Amino acid sequence: MIGNILITLALLASVFTVVMYYLTSKGYENTLKPARIGYHSMAILVIAASAFLLHAILTHQYQFKYVFNYSNGDLPTGLLMSTFYAGQEGSFMLWLLFTAIVGLVLLEYTSKRKNLEPQVMMVFTLAASFLLLMVSPILKNPFTFIWTEPTFVDIKNLNQAFLSLPFVRNFIFEDPGGGQTFVKVGPELYSALTANGIEISNFIVKGKGLNPLLQNFWMQIHPPILFVGFAMSTVPFAFAFSALMKNYYNDWVKQSLPWIVAATGILGLAIMLGGYWAYGVLGWGGYWAWDPVENSSLVPWIIGVAAIHTMLVQKRTQEKEGLGRFGKTNLILSIMMYLLVLYSTFLTRSGILGDSSVHSFVDPGMTVYLLLVIFVGSFALLGFGAIAYRWKDLNKFFNFEENLLSRELALFTGSVALIASAIIILVGTSAPIFGQSVELRFYNELNLPIGIIIGLLNGFSLLLKWKATDGKSIFENSKFSIAATLISTLLIVFLGGVYEPVMIIFTLSSAFALFVNLEIAYKIIRGRKLFLGSYIAHVGIALFMLGVIATGGFTQEQQVDLAKGESTEVFGYQLTFTGYEPIENGKKYKFNVDINDGGSSYNVAPVMFVSDFNNSLMREPDILTKLTKDIYVSPVSYSEGSNEHNHGAQVTLIMGDTYDYKDAKITFKEFNFPQDAMNSMMGGGEFSIGTILSVEYQGESYLIEPKMVSINGQKNYVPAEVKEANLHVELLNLDASGKVIVVFSELEGNNMVTAPTKEILSIEASIKPFINLVWLGVLVMFIGFLMSALRRTKESRE
Repeated sequence: MIGNILITLALLASVFTVVMYYLTSKGYENTLKPARIGYHSMAILVIAASAFLLHAILTHQYQFKYVFNYSNGDLPTGLLMSTFYAGQEGSFMLWLLFTAIVGLVLLEYTSKRKNLEPQVMMVFTLAASFLLLMVSPILKNPFTFIWTEPTFVDIKNLNQAFLSLPFVRNFIFEDPGGGQTFVKVGPELYSALTANGIEISNFIVKGKGLNPLLQNFWMQIHPPILFVGFAMSTVPFAFAFSALMKNYYNDWVKQSLPWIVAATGILGLAIMLGGYWAYGVLGWGGYWAWDPVENSSLVPWIIGVAAIHTMLVQKRTQEKEGLGRFGKTNLILSIMMYLLVLYSTFLTRSGILGDSSVHSFVDPGMTVYLLLVIFVGSFALLGFGAIAYRWKDLNKFFNFEENLLSRELALFTGSVALIASAIIILVGTSAPIFGQSVELRFYNELNLPIGIIIGLLNGFSLLLKWKATDGKSIFENSKFSIAATLISTLLIVFLGGVYEPVMIIFTLSSAFALFVNLEIAYKIIRGRKLFLGSYIAHVGIALFMLGVIATGGFTQEQQVDLAKGESTEVFGYQLTFTGYEPIENGKKYKFNVDINDGGSSYNVAPVMFVSDFNNSLMREPDILTKLTKDIYVSPVSYSEGSNEHNHGAQVTLIMGDTYDYKDAKITFKEFNFPQDAMNSMMGGGEFSIGTILSVEYQGESYLIEPKMVSINGQKNYVPAEVKEANLHVELLNLDASGKVIVVFSELEGNNMVTAPTKEILSIEASIKPFINLVWLGVLVMFIGFLMSALRRTKESRE
């Protein structure tokens, strides 16, 4: 009740603030102070509501449905606090919290810079009002009590002492199929408990807990930084709309530039922290999978980077009472950046990508869905409506001459390339909305040429002067960079084995960008240190692209079965499985693998465990990080072995592999993975996954499908047979990334006897060359963005 009251009052305060700022913008007197009071009141109420929710989580108040669904007392404090934003309602709350705080800084910023505050704060507060609607009592919000709607709670989450009470027995239900017992918690049971003096917080004593995929250190870091970026992306929109309202364009770029630089830097850092999280936890060995939800946060970042570069041109070319070059472009890009953040939110939280992305929230309800559509539509109408309304006025300012060898044109060309990349990614990301999907090669093949163009322009634009450049001076100023680029590219080609023409060109463009920016940074480092920001950011991007080339084209992967105590050579290293041991009070098991390269010995310990959250086998890789490479070890399965004689042959197959057993040739074709199976698996519901195998025997072809069926967490494996080939196939384990463990044997009565089995750990081992360049590049890029934001903030005061 307290939380709902705070949110409702905050919503009323935000509406009041919007009205007061609007009246101020229209010249009314005595409305500015009430507007400021209104915004401060809204921010305080939002902070208070957030503190109340965090207190409820830390004190395990499971009477709140949100707290019950995402937290429990077994989580360490850091992860327990991160359950604040583990669900849809809490993530909106976090976004709202950061928006309110960013607004306080923005209010202080605009109040000291001419007549910016009324229009800018009006639009910004309107955005906050929509977020307040998303967590208001009329929708699914984090302060809803668990008994308001009937909820079936497993008895393991309840105080066992109360289950024997006569009135409680009327609400107990059993699931004969799954062997589980539930209590129906609803208004009737709440009334009965209250009548008997029992508080619901004493009745429900344990929450469901956090999804095991989210139980990671980076859960505490990545989402908050991402939502700071989302909150700050509102500011360039507000500045652009403010300029359109006033039809005055002299100052908006100078005042908006620090905010869009900071927002883009923070958003880029957040995106790649998510990539690092995926790399270290999910076990597939990569940091970017072109997942629709990942893409939807990448697109606003790309548009933000494009806007920064064209804004620099506008700022440089502005004259008194003039719009400056690419003024219309910048207004559109500033509006699009925020609209794409909203579109990202729609894709993630509307449930529309529930079958296409593991990141997507599902089942938000029709009201939330419609409000998200209204949210996106309203701001699209505001932004583009204002541009359409001012279009004639904006055209009055357009009067520029083109020069091919000018920094203005080079920066604009780079922005066009970035926009093209954003469109490509947006098309692929939106495909599931229309029942379509695109392959990963769609993104890779179309973005690779754009990456080459951006790398070349990254360096070339800095060799050009504003307005016009003498062609001869370009070569004179770039002799070192060109020489260093050619030498380094040749070294990478011959020493690294880069022979594909497109990758050679990509390497050359990335190296060119790196050396041009390093050379210029070196020349100015003793003087204008604040001017280093852009060059440092460009160096970071160049390092990142070189890391992408190394990991994307030259990663080595191999699946191998490690018998305990026996060394196996993998990529020139000797790997030995030495056994497993329980960790975290027996909840997880780490599997120790020694790695020896002839001179040094290392140990990695990938982890496997069965999660109580969804009764699924979870796998956590371990990584040996060296200076020039990562040795990545991801567990696939473990077989305890036996001293008894076994029947058949146990084989690990990767999708597309063929195995000869007796006179039959067996090929692993694909998984039969229904669209709803992912959601059911993540939620602990019933699901079935089949493995399609093709069997060729004596000129005939057969398709069989051994299955894994999970009912209430109990896994059952359904074998398959080909009688004509006297073949029995049993599924032992599967990994949806593309691996299965099966046993081939003859049908009963004709069994083949084999030797006793050994204790075997199956792993996916890979070498990731120079992947540290990816992480280093992102860090350097963020430092550059931060320095640039500080420089532009200083300039905005002038």
